[in-house]
Amino acid sequence: MAVRNETTIQEFILEGFPAIQYLGNIFFLVHLLAYLASITGNVVIIIITWVDHRLQTPMYILLSTFSFSECCFITTVIPKLLSIFLSGRQTISFTACLIQAFSFLFFGSIIFFLMAVMSLDRYLAICKPLHYPTIMNPKTCFLLVTACFALAFPLITGLVVKVFQLSFCGPHAIPHFFCDVGPLIHLSCSDSRSVDMLAFVLISFILLTSLLITIIAYSNIVITILQLPSARERQKAFSTCSSHLIVLSLMYSSCVFIYVKPKQTNRLDSNKEAALVNTVVTPLLNPVIYTLRNKQVHQALRDALSRVRLQKQSFGG
Repeated sequence: MAVRNETTIQEFILEGFPAIQYLGNIFFLVHLLAYLASITGNVVIIIITWVDHRLQTPMYILLSTFSFSECCFITTVIPKLLSIFLSGRQTISFTACLIQAFSFLFFGSIIFFLMAVMSLDRYLAICKPLHYPTIMNPKTCFLLVTACFALAFPLITGLVVKVFQLSFCGPHAIPHFFCDVGPLIHLSCSDSRSVDMLAFVLISFILLTSLLITIIAYSNIVITILQLPSARERQKAFSTCSSHLIVLSLMYSSCVFIYVKPKQTNRLDSNKEAALVNTVVTPLLNPVIYTLRNKQVHQALRDALSRVRLQKQSFGG
């Protein structure tokens, strides 16, 4: 009977970005500001969506859920990266590493599922406006959001459990700035080919399924926009779609580059730059692209600020 190797490693070392570690203080400040800006933008979206009754529609409920998931997603990675830049503290325990890998993939999967649902929502609103209120009612919206969480949880849990069952008894330096399943699998001293293939299949399914739904939805949106009679309406609609598609292309291209390739042993270093775009740059753009450029949100923000100003004046008076 074959005896399974036991894991002897109690902690890993996250290499981060050793080539620029001497600029740690500068990069700490840059990433801290980006992190705070992303959190602030997304929290503002969540608050005004639930405070202003005019924004309590399926579109903005989906956006607020998306913002919540974004906050959780970047919080799983950025604080540890800030610690690496500021203090050079690169160690992470075995358990904390697995928790970070699970949280990163779980909330990342939810984000991609939500983007597909948001694309369907926009498709119904633009291409089927008469049926939209009936189809996309609050109950349907709640069920779709619940489905995103319910689908992501078993997929990612199953993958992380398989990674946990691997043996880690050799190298413990992860050539990344956070614990991701790819680098973890390749550090295992047991036969990890089946787990590597499982990770490839599951993550490919999540990315490509949501991408396919998004492409189909936006293709129909573009066809509908081209049929609009007014050139001004077409230009305005295309401007909005192009902004969304910029963020979508950034997220999908970086994730496809990182994950959708069975053999990535020799590409781990190049993955760090793509992962940095996915975890820092894109979350910083999303609040602006998806919501803060929206006139309804601008009006809701102005109304909220006016109410706060009036309350201060009444207390001051």
